[in-house]
Amino acid sequence: NGKEEELIRELEKRMVEASDNLLFEHAATYRDQIEAIRNLGEKQKVSRANFKDIDIIGVACGESDAIAQIFFVRSGKITGREDYLLSVNLEDSPEEIIGSFIKQYYTGTVYIPKEIFIERELEDLELITSWLSELRGNRVLIKVPQKGENSMLMKMVRKNAEEKLNKDINKIKTQKEENITAANELAGLIGLDRVPLRIEAFDISNIQGLENVGSMVVYEDGEPKRSDYRRFRIKNVYGQDDYKSMEEIIDRRINRGLIESSLDGKQKTFSQLPDLILVDGGKGHVSIAEETLKNYGLMIPVCGMVKDDRHITRGLIYKKKEVMLLRNTKLYRLVSSIQNEAHRFAISYHRNLRKKNVLKTILDDIIGIGEKRKLSLLNTFGSVEGIANATMEELQKAPSMNKMSAIKVFEFFEKTRG
Repeated sequence: NGKEEELIRELEKRMVEASDNLLFEHAATYRDQIEAIRNLGEKQKVSRANFKDIDIIGVACGESDAIAQIFFVRSGKITGREDYLLSVNLEDSPEEIIGSFIKQYYTGTVYIPKEIFIERELEDLELITSWLSELRGNRVLIKVPQKGENSMLMKMVRKNAEEKLNKDINKIKTQKEENITAANELAGLIGLDRVPLRIEAFDISNIQGLENVGSMVVYEDGEPKRSDYRRFRIKNVYGQDDYKSMEEIIDRRINRGLIESSLDGKQKTFSQLPDLILVDGGKGHVSIAEETLKNYGLMIPVCGMVKDDRHITRGLIYKKKEVMLLRNTKLYRLVSSIQNEAHRFAISYHRNLRKKNVLKTILDDIIGIGEKRKLSLLNTFGSVEGIANATMEELQKAPSMNKMSAIKVFEFFEKTRG
């Protein structure tokens, strides 16, 4: 796996540096981390039944900042990682910071794995676990690994977060300052009365008019605010009509926000309206968004994010005119990242729905195979075709499967092959 090898090379480099500086204890830690990653990879090659999806979350805390780092394990392989800078108070406990981060991160993410590893027990563990399980649609386990390779991986993620905090905190803060500068430049470029501290971007995704979905991503002070991300399943548009779909999701977002702002003592996740709306598209998309806002008596500025022939961000449409963005500028990087994030979030949701559709249309016909086993089979074999081509022994080894259920699946596909 490329991501694993990249991580191993980075750890090997650190191990050599530590050894050269006579920091043998640190070098030994890196050696153990490398061994844990390789062991995990080798272990998962032995049996399909060991394939798991896990998020491993490590947090390192300073006086006013913290770094949260997530390693993604998919089908037993490390597939990537992400870092997040958090603002914290001196009195915040590590448990409170981890719990708060989990709530914010998983509110805005499309996929929640069955298992999440953290380094400390949380006071409201039951409440958070129940909430995550509801979001996922089935049970989620939050674990604190105590021994073995899982514990080693947990320590590795924690160590990486600490090093990120110590080495890169200034770079991360500089990036944050650049994003705020970019928001100021955006206000100046298109002539806004004030700097758009809260930006909401909307995108539509469908394939041949099927499973129309929309996404809303939120940036505050130039940084993504995942807890405010939202996904929309288009309800009132049939076939491929991006304009009508865009109208629907903006209408739903604004309507919900206005309703929430009039309520007392209720959770108000939508009540804060944006300073600027960005839509993925040109003049037509911008006009539709402006008309929708006008229906509510709102004058929120709207820009369209347009791409060139290579699907790379080119500029902004504002008041029916295109404003070109200069490459390699802070503003270009900000707009491009927002456009790509809105598209990624919409596409991820769309793929999720298509995956569920496949489960419903084909695997529902197998008597005695419930949702849990269907998801297990799809995660293990990657596709319905993979399930159909699996041997009886391979089917039986998949998580949640037994001999009888394996026979049912195998015989079902034998009959379909005629």
